[in-house]
Amino acid sequence: MVLMAREVYDSFPAGAPRGSWPAEEKAQQLRESGTPATVVMDLDGDRFLVVEEVAR
Repeated sequence: MVLMAREVYDSFPAGAPRGSWPAEEKAQQLRESGTPATVVMDLDGDRFLVVEEVAR
């Protein structure tokens, strides 16, 4: 497995209210402003991270 360092733009607790997706909304705002961003899950921290999107 190859791990790549990514910039973390923001993080949100995994227990958001039903129907609320704050990490996805933040990533969308960043993409609309020209910053490539995506959401990943930090299983150990039980959080969603908004990170720099890296081309594979």
